[in-house]
Amino acid sequence: MHKITPFLWFDTQAEEAANFYVSLFKNSKITNVSRYSKENTEVSGMPEGTAMVVAFELEGQAFSALNGGPLFKFTEAISFSVSCKDQAEVDHFWNALIANGGEESQCGWLKDRFGLSWQIVPEALGELMSDPDPVKAGRTMEAMLTMKKLDVAKLQAAHDGK
Repeated sequence: MHKITPFLWFDTQAEEAANFYVSLFKNSKITNVSRYSKENTEVSGMPEGTAMVVAFELEGQAFSALNGGPLFKFTEAISFSVSCKDQAEVDHFWNALIANGGEESQCGWLKDRFGLSWQIVPEALGELMSDPDPVKAGRTMEAMLTMKKLDVAKLQAAHDGK
C-alpha cells in the first residue's frame, strides 16, 4: 500500500474514468473495485452494483476513484502532470485526453471529458526553460505562452532564435 494515494471524486463515472486512464498509460491496471451493496444504496443514492471505489495504478502510482455523486467537482487547482519523452508522446496523451468532450487550455494544460485537469509536458521544456542564458529561456517561455498543445520543435526553434 502506498503512503499517499490521490483520491478522485466522481459523480458516477469512476469506473469508466479508471478504465480510460489505465488504457492510456503503460504499466497500468485496475487493482480493486468495491461496489455499492443493497444495504448502502439508500444512503448513497447509487444503484446496487455500481462501482463505489475503484483502485488503480498508472505507471506504478496508486489512485482511488469514488462514485460519490454530484456534490463535488474537479477544478484546475489540482492537475496531473505527464512528462513526455518526445512530441509523439505529447500528441498521444493530448489527443486521447481531449477526445470525446475534453477541453484544450493554454501552455500544455487540458481537461479530460471527466473534468480532471492534466498538464502534458515534453521533457525538453524544462531543459529549454532552465537554460542559463536568460534570453534563450525567455524566448522559450514566450513561445510556450502562445500554445495550447506544446510543440517541441517550435519551442526549440524559439529557444534557438529561429
